[in-house]
Amino acid sequence: MNRKLFREEIIKLIYAGILNPEHELDSYDKGLVATYQEFLEHIEEIDEIIDSNLFDWSITRLNYVDLAIIRYAVYELVYLNQPKEVVMNEALELTKKYSNLEDDQAKKFNNRLLQNIVDSLGEKDA
Repeated sequence: MNRKLFREEIIKLIYAGILNPEHELDSYDKGLVATYQEFLEHIEEIDEIIDSNLFDWSITRLNYVDLAIIRYAVYELVYLNQPKEVVMNEALELTKKYSNLEDDQAKKFNNRLLQNIVDSLGEKDA
């Protein structure tokens, strides 16, 4: 599975976990499950990073699709040290595919949020 497809599948798994934290993982690829379980170990820190970069908004107001996309993007940035340009581009592509309406508002919102996160992580040398 290439990296782009892996991102898409892990986003679906994270979304499923938001909807039902007790969902079965048996039907998923073992590599996907391993990454998901590692991701879950850092969920509190990831959510703190997201929440601290939302202005006049809270993490609980994010729709679940966007939350899954942003959470995995933060995981890639912080714990996998992926290039920020790649992470942001892929997250915005997933937003366009799964969350964006015709008005591009979701893409614009996620782009601004991801840029805030990248900027804040740069200050912390993360």
